[in-house]
Amino acid sequence: MAYRSAVIGASGYTGAELLRLLAVHPEIEVAHVTADSNAGASVAALYPSLAAEYPALEYTAYDPADVEGVDVAFLALPHGESQRVVPELLDRVGHIIDLGADFRLPAADYEQWYGEPHAAPELVERFAFGLPELFRRSVSDAEHAAAPGCYPTAAALALAPLFADGLVEPHGVVVDAVSGVSGRGRGLSALSLFSEANENVSPYGLLTHRHTGEMEMVLGRVADVPVSILFTPHLVPMTRGALATCHARAAVDGLSSERLLATYRGFYAGEPFVAVLDEPPSTKATLASNAAHLTVRFDRRTGSVLAICALDNLVKGASGQMVQCANLLLGLPETTGLSAVGVVP
Repeated sequence: MAYRSAVIGASGYTGAELLRLLAVHPEIEVAHVTADSNAGASVAALYPSLAAEYPALEYTAYDPADVEGVDVAFLALPHGESQRVVPELLDRVGHIIDLGADFRLPAADYEQWYGEPHAAPELVERFAFGLPELFRRSVSDAEHAAAPGCYPTAAALALAPLFADGLVEPHGVVVDAVSGVSGRGRGLSALSLFSEANENVSPYGLLTHRHTGEMEMVLGRVADVPVSILFTPHLVPMTRGALATCHARAAVDGLSSERLLATYRGFYAGEPFVAVLDEPPSTKATLASNAAHLTVRFDRRTGSVLAICALDNLVKGASGQMVQCANLLLGLPETTGLSAVGVVP
């Protein structure tokens, strides 16, 4: 018998991507989909790509009573809304997987980066940080998970092997990243307009981007020392994909690109969704898959390490990560429903 799920906030891009992935998941069925702004509309009408899989499924306005008893509630809500929803779901559903930032940071750090107090700080510790490649045990043992987005995922996967072995300095780390327009969601914004995004690259969130705190928290846990990061995201004119280019100063002698590649392959040995490549990764190679493609180099001239990660921002950087966490929480094989490989061309 399949596990029953509810997708709360299912009309945005990440919600639609989650429905796409769950349509082929053999152990999780979609019982409810909510979207207050599209209540009464059919999934097929809003996303014709899902018409064959969900011919009769309709969005409803969110009501916690409607989702009572489901095994998994996936939250794909705008920033800040999960804090309101989670307290009324805890005693109604089996597990919660949140894609928002609401439960990814300690409450004090959340207030620092988001400029407002957390509405449910006592609940933060009940959520594991949902990046299984780094925190599989804590996700498996948790009740609930808070899945990180594309930028923290790409940066953490790119840099974690370096910090785990103490190969780079923990301060002065630079992360430059790009993402496709779908990362800004389906809502209207000037930067997402075709005439603004086409033939244009736009940096944003200079020095203060909220995901910096998550990167520093995750890599600080890996390194077991505080880590400081200068993060600059860029919006680029493509629909899907994210790529993080990370720079750090070497902390030990004797590094080489060959040694670093061997270190990465050892660190990620057996990881079903991580590929360490000899050549530079590209976003298109990960399209529609839960894969993360990495490479690493040592520059002898500057004494710097360069690490790169490419992934699909809507899959490994969002909805695929949620499904991966759900599999762990439910005791399923981690790859269940996530076997799709990248699309070429």
